[in-house]
Amino acid sequence: MYILGLSCFYHDSSAALLLNGVIVAAAEEERFTRKKHDQSFPMQSIEFCLSIAGITLDQVDAVVFYDKPLLKFDRLLETYFARAPFGLRSFLKAMPLWLKEKIYFKKLIRDSLKKFCIKAPPLYFSEHHLSHAASAFYASPYDEAAVLCIDGVGEWATTSGWQGKGAELKPLFEIQFPHSLGLFYSAFTGFLGFQVNSGEYKMMGLAPYGKAIYTDLILENLIYFNTDGSFQLNLDYFDFTNDSEMITEKFVNLFKNPRKEEADQFNQFHKDLAASVQAVTEMAVLKLARQIKFLTGLDYLTLSGGVALNCVANGKLKESGLFKNIWVQPAAGDSGGALGAALAFYYLEKKSQRIIDPNAQHGSLLGPCFKSEHIKMLLDQMGVVYHDIINEEVLNDLISDEVIKGSVIGLFQGRMEFGPRALGSRSIIGDPRIPKMQSIMNLAIKKRESFRPFAPAILKEEVSKYFNWDESTPSPYMLFTTQVKITMPLPAITHVDGSARIQVVDEKIHPRFHRLLKAFYKKSGCPVLINTSFNVRGEPIVARPLEAVNCFMTTGMDVLVMENFLLRKEEQKPEMFNIDWVSAYAKD
Repeated sequence: MYILGLSCFYHDSSAALLLNGVIVAAAEEERFTRKKHDQSFPMQSIEFCLSIAGITLDQVDAVVFYDKPLLKFDRLLETYFARAPFGLRSFLKAMPLWLKEKIYFKKLIRDSLKKFCIKAPPLYFSEHHLSHAASAFYASPYDEAAVLCIDGVGEWATTSGWQGKGAELKPLFEIQFPHSLGLFYSAFTGFLGFQVNSGEYKMMGLAPYGKAIYTDLILENLIYFNTDGSFQLNLDYFDFTNDSEMITEKFVNLFKNPRKEEADQFNQFHKDLAASVQAVTEMAVLKLARQIKFLTGLDYLTLSGGVALNCVANGKLKESGLFKNIWVQPAAGDSGGALGAALAFYYLEKKSQRIIDPNAQHGSLLGPCFKSEHIKMLLDQMGVVYHDIINEEVLNDLISDEVIKGSVIGLFQGRMEFGPRALGSRSIIGDPRIPKMQSIMNLAIKKRESFRPFAPAILKEEVSKYFNWDESTPSPYMLFTTQVKITMPLPAITHVDGSARIQVVDEKIHPRFHRLLKAFYKKSGCPVLINTSFNVRGEPIVARPLEAVNCFMTTGMDVLVMENFLLRKEEQKPEMFNIDWVSAYAKD
């Protein structure tokens, strides 16, 4: 039984394919179109998923969309009418699109699918938070677990609690729009000059530079917590019908500072406010977790929804000891909704039996890969200088030597990651012991804000020596922060507050990256590498060899490794650096 899940038309479009409940493939559309957070119909993601399975769309048994658009339309109308005449501009902007396209979702999706076959498979619709919950529970290694979903808003739900057991998934509670922790966080994201729906992690990175001195002011005026862990926002300060700011004049007056423009420098107020918002968010997540623990009494928790990507809050939740273990869906945002919609349909609609797999997510390595022959053909066409190193052990030794030398290396190997974190397949790596490495990678390569931290990838068997983390606790997807121990100076991955967002590399989950780390450890005595995503600011992670070469040629990266091919910047002809390779090869 093949089931295709879809997420699109809002942000982070994606597609995911199951075969008898096993995840075959999943990918975000942005990786193919090169448009960050692309919301368009995931045509290329679908094409990829079908090609991996070696099937055509008419062999798929069901297509499942990740939410119910008409319920969302109902919420939109009710919200605008309640706020009228405020938000009229946003209403007039949104309505033509809804009336023309979005309320005809079935026709729109079916017409799009007809490009693959004349008669598309049956089309079904999940609910937004059910999709999130299913992506968290069914892909987890647990037979029984509590499930917490926290995001901006789906149809009406913004927060929901569930209990999963075997193939069953039972709803426990729900908080509805406009009371939303995700929108609360996003409102401050916009106020601090970051892009809403993409800059939230930047505010999280800025927070450790400040002190949470505005926490009481926020708790007294903006958000109220009930004894059961639920919360309410003071809507005098928020305006979620305003498509540009999400806040009112009263909000601005409360903090006695104007909205930060993107070009403005960060001052202490911005840092302290970010720290305060982060503190309140952590408080909210802990209260919700305590409530779901009280309701279920279970030892395990799974998380999804955009707020589940807040790795600092996840780290605090883990430190609380409320649960023996926590598993976070690596594609916790809307892209993961495609996977959740397919899983929900398979288990809840088709009543399928669940077989627990400790690595059901397959390390989240669910995207495309490229054969060495394909890469060699491209490199030969480009006329670049490369070394073909077939022996993986020899290649890992060479990479380790380059890292120790201070080189910054692009890694392009195996299947691409599904979700926002690079996990060793589409990564840029470096030596965490070199103090200047953070600024080199931020400014010369990633071309992003200098305050942004980098994550360490560490061998699972060595993690407890270097971080406040037990090797029995999985963290393969870089979704928890913890404190760095002073075992060895690791300045390039240690944030200003002494924390780091760790990827614990397990040889059973990420075997290839584990072998590279082991080779580096053997040569350097350090079992840690800097691991950041293979892209520059404002662009999606590279998906294809062409984009990897282009990123390598146009940044300060020293070495590029694509499967068994190694390229050194110093060996390339000078004219190679002035070509936009992606545009030059667009037709190919």
